Amino acid sequence: MSAREKFRGRVLIVAGSDSGGGAGIQADIKTVTALGGYATTAITALTAQNTLGVQDVMAVPPAFVQAQMRSVLDDIGTDAVKLGMLHDAAIVEAVADALPDAPLVVDPVLAAKRGEPLLAAAALDALKRRLIPRATIVTPNAPEATTLTGMTIDALEDMPRAGRLLLRLGPRAVLVKGGHLAGDMVHDVLVTEEGHEIFTSPRVETRHTHGTGCTLASAIATGLAQGLELRDAVVRARAYLLEAIQHAPGLGGGHGPVQHGHTVRPFMLS
Repeated sequence: MSAREKFRGRVLIVAGSDSGGGAGIQADIKTVTALGGYATTAITALTAQNTLGVQDVMAVPPAFVQAQMRSVLDDIGTDAVKLGMLHDAAIVEAVADALPDAPLVVDPVLAAKRGEPLLAAAALDALKRRLIPRATIVTPNAPEATTLTGMTIDALEDMPRAGRLLLRLGPRAVLVKGGHLAGDMVHDVLVTEEGHEIFTSPRVETRHTHGTGCTLASAIATGLAQGLELRDAVVRARAYLLEAIQHAPGLGGGHGPVQHGHTVRPFMLS
């Protein structure tokens, strides 16, 4: 097997950097690599953060975000694009202008795990107008879906309706994630024009869930880049994330990272 065959599926990730390594670009690269893909990046913002929270954010100039995207696309190309933290309206517009014709996963990152805002309020309209309509799939958690739709999501029965409201913006599919809702089981609802399907898994009682949204979206993008059908990409991504949570390394004093590398066999010198 050649090196090129070994890394199947190129994923361009456009997102912010997490200095703690549990979310953002760092989590995205780990996820794509762990699933056998090849990750390229365009960084939209730098964050000073750890498991306790976000201490500071510095945006990357929109023209330079575009320059990163075009540099990668002109040479390496991509089989799918994953969008995460975009920070402000100018970056949303710049990213939209540089997007290639490829499967697109939009993870609408609005806030950090502890609630610190990561998308300026003025950027929300641009996100809904320029990027969500072009998405193969949008992956909001319940609070994000509430912000995007204006409807309250308190229980499983609210999730399909929220997904249908988001479908009106134009994406091919919406995955409404229920990890923020109460209960011993976690329900995610995949909504398309054909209907909806509920995926259920047991809740892992742990505080180490930082970056789960980034990880799931990047895992879906990797599946699409590798030619999986959308549903199959979602199923594999959920299974990968569940095991990553179960094997979380327990780092930090707050919301720690998951174990992205649980699929990787460590290299050992003979």
